[in-house]
Amino acid sequence: MAVAFRLFLVALVALVAASLSACAAGPAAGPASEAELLSDRVVPEYRLGPSDKVRVAVFGEEALTGEFTVGASGALAFPLIGEVRAQGLTTAELQEAIAAALRQGYILEPRVNAEVLTYRPFYILGEVEKPGEYPYTNGLTVLNAVATAEGFTYRADTRRVFIRRAGETGETAYRLTSTTLVAPGDTVRIGERFF
Repeated sequence: MAVAFRLFLVALVALVAASLSACAAGPAAGPASEAELLSDRVVPEYRLGPSDKVRVAVFGEEALTGEFTVGASGALAFPLIGEVRAQGLTTAELQEAIAAALRQGYILEPRVNAEVLTYRPFYILGEVEKPGEYPYTNGLTVLNAVATAEGFTYRADTRRVFIRRAGETGETAYRLTSTTLVAPGDTVRIGERFF
């Protein structure tokens, strides 16, 4: 009887050890190891898109200074020159596009300044208390985004995050650090931990 009980205990310990090692390995999908996660996310220079609100100032021309919204077509309606393509441009490129159009018979040497007032929102889903769409603020990190969504759930994997850039179809996994950046239009997903 004692030998059978010992064999039972050895089998039980082996089964528990195998279960724990399988749990520690994590899910089959996604990166195979922490080393495969991208450590630092580089967010490229911001490019304008629909729903962005931009302030454009033309020095010395009060009638041409104001706030404009990039429409669904990707253009903004500007006084004198009409529609100006803005989608996909940086603010510096938009300044030059407006200045070039104004040089075509309107103003000899226009000095144009443009700045983004309101960015496209970001989206956060997964293991956060209030998933959804939130307004973007300059310099937003994943931890700030999680705080905006009222924090992690108790099941959240706080070591990695999945981010899908606007216009892309796939997610990329990153280490979740205090410096992991979010860009306007990103979809941020906090996964579930498996232990």
